[in-house]
Amino acid sequence: QVQLVESGGGLVQPGGSLRLSCAASGSIFSISAMGWYRQAPGKQRELVAVVYNGGSTNYLESVKGRFTISRDKNTVFLQMNSLKPEDTAVYYCNVASLLLYWGQGTQVTVSS
Repeated sequence: QVQLVESGGGLVQPGGSLRLSCAASGSIFSISAMGWYRQAPGKQRELVAVVYNGGSTNYLESVKGRFTISRDKNTVFLQMNSLKPEDTAVYYCNVASLLLYWGQGTQVTVSS
């Protein structure tokens, strides 16, 4: 049984920061990548950031320079700075191993 437990979402003003965490536990082997997706109301789910084994990363163009993804063993983090209202969405953790695993989602709301 694999569990992904997310934390760190919330309400923040424009220009503020949040740090999301996702801890993977259980029988999970050969993780090849860990990442974050987001889905805003009425929109498709999109990849925000991913970190691969070996440390290489990829980011959604609109978050480059503002968000930073990092990983410590089976936990992945997303540091989000200079948040904008358009970053408002439910953020989902994703782990790619032999199977794909998803977190339950955490709401991030950027509003004044």
